Amino acid sequence: MKKYVAEMIGTMVLVLMGCGSAVFAGTVQPFASVGTLGVAFAFGLAVLTMVYTIGKISGCHINPAITLGMLLSKRISGKDAGMYMVFQVIGAIIGSSILFILAKDSGSTTTLTGANGYHDLVQAFVAETVFTFIFLLVVLGSTSKGANNKFAGIAIGLALVLIHIVCIPITGTSVNPARSIGPALFQGGEALSQLWLFIVAPFLGAAIAAFVWKGIDTEEV
Repeated sequence: MKKYVAEMIGTMVLVLMGCGSAVFAGTVQPFASVGTLGVAFAFGLAVLTMVYTIGKISGCHINPAITLGMLLSKRISGKDAGMYMVFQVIGAIIGSSILFILAKDSGSTTTLTGANGYHDLVQAFVAETVFTFIFLLVVLGSTSKGANNKFAGIAIGLALVLIHIVCIPITGTSVNPARSIGPALFQGGEALSQLWLFIVAPFLGAAIAAFVWKGIDTEEV
């Protein structure tokens, strides 16, 4: 149970800090702006800090797509994978609820929880699939046997920064179904109607990454 609670806490922190940076300091906000780069680093730093905080307890997936990749790579059991995903979504909802309370009377000009969205369906689907694929390759590679696992958190955090820099203008960047579910539940409307993409595309990208990594990892030979 401890590892499930750790996943819940880690995902809550990711959503609160990452989406919070977009809500309070994004490019179009009336507050002091950190811009796209600042928001990208907020997400990356949230993951990096959680890796070194709860990594020893749960492995710090805090992302159903990562959990799926680990399941397909046979690094986690089906039971644990299912429970991880449930608690990750719960954590995202808690993080979004806190953010909604903080932002509802703040004057924020964007969504109050940093919900994802897109204008071009094909562009968004390709972006979320490809960037999740890249993210999962980094996760699987940096945590594999023979890798310098002590620096895995840094590699994973910086990979997420890079992905956000490119993908924020396209979808706001999800690559994490839980991160999208929590904010969408509070935003409603279009965010909910588009939510399916931010679940399907990251899962597809994760599945492709697990398959590709199995083929190129020398430990699998």
